[in-house]
Amino acid sequence: MRGSAEVGAGIAVAPVEEIRRAFPALARVHAGHPVAYFDGPGGTQVPRPVVEAIVDYLLHHNANTHWQYPTSRETDERIAAARAAVAEFLNGDPAEIAFGANMTTLTFHLSRALGRGWGPGDEVVITELDHHANVDPWRALAAERGLTVRAVPFDPATGQLDWTALEERLLTRRTRLLAIGAASNALGTVNDVRRAVVAARAVGALTYVDAVHYAPHFLPDARALGADFLVCSAYKFYGPHVGVLWARRELLEGLDVPKLAPAPDSAPERLETGTQNHEGIVGTAAAIDYLASLARPSDGAGAGAGAGAGITRRDRLAATYAELHGRGRELVARLWRGLREIRGVRLYGPPPEAPRTPTVAFVLEGWTADEVARRLADRGLFLSSGDFYAATVAERLGHGRDGLVRAGCACYTSPEEVERLLEAVADLARGR
Repeated sequence: MRGSAEVGAGIAVAPVEEIRRAFPALARVHAGHPVAYFDGPGGTQVPRPVVEAIVDYLLHHNANTHWQYPTSRETDERIAAARAAVAEFLNGDPAEIAFGANMTTLTFHLSRALGRGWGPGDEVVITELDHHANVDPWRALAAERGLTVRAVPFDPATGQLDWTALEERLLTRRTRLLAIGAASNALGTVNDVRRAVVAARAVGALTYVDAVHYAPHFLPDARALGADFLVCSAYKFYGPHVGVLWARRELLEGLDVPKLAPAPDSAPERLETGTQNHEGIVGTAAAIDYLASLARPSDGAGAGAGAGAGITRRDRLAATYAELHGRGRELVARLWRGLREIRGVRLYGPPPEAPRTPTVAFVLEGWTADEVARRLADRGLFLSSGDFYAATVAERLGHGRDGLVRAGCACYTSPEEVERLLEAVADLARGR
């Protein structure tokens, strides 16, 4: 496993041992075993600097926005700083960043704004590979507005979308929007979003990208992807439970959004309903700064979020993500090979050499997914089970009722934890 690795431009990234020391949750012991968190695809653990930033805001700056006293002005400043941090994270502009309760709520809200201009004869294209947060808001809109929804199938054998169906049959001049996930939270498949955007734009359609599972593993670049809308969730990349939406500014300013009359009508606040989760927004910025802080000058001088003259926060994020991606590929390759060798285990999704996240879905013959997860938890291995709100994926794989087991590697996952998981699954297989 890689240690502190130099990734170019004189930048090195902290080793996993140092990263692990920043996460208090890793000290937990369950049933006599140190806990290994493989549940990152459903929500990662939080490092100490993020918690400290949230606590500091609540204890010393807590107020509502846009008033004339100090704590209100401090709140405004911190929200503005958070927009700037998220904009740098997504390669957008602060005026293009809206916050919300979560990705699902933002998607329902945005879909209603878009849908005010759509009606019978208009179509929305979704995919079978997506989390239902990027499916059901569009289906609900279709029911309200008389739209037609068409779904791109995926190949259960490979976990890949049917691109021929998308490009040659489903996208037409009637398509108003393509809703597509950048990465599958169930199988780890990484989709070619740029290709999808180009195909959608060719027929005059907008593209709405769910990057919730993508953003923890690949540094998002909304501009390079060419998307019109992109959403993610901070609690998937070591932050609090906050949703983030990026949209091209001209779209944000022109949307017919449901809003209160006295609320701001300027972008991006016009998309934000009610009082926001200020402490969560502050924590989101802290999570981004934490990831950036893992990259520092390779001589060790000036380590921290502000280290390195001339090196931007996004430069440091790019270095961190490049190194963590390499570590993740090593972990998922070992996990995939090890599980494949266990009798009774069936794996789903693309192989390790394909574009993917370090997320593996599997089943064990003779066991339901919940049974496997319960037995693994008894050994201090925390994995999620079920359909992960990617219900269509589970159904297409034949596990709509018994579910899948999902193991996800995060920045704090160690090779030793992967070996523990493989040993435990092998023991379960032998014991049945």
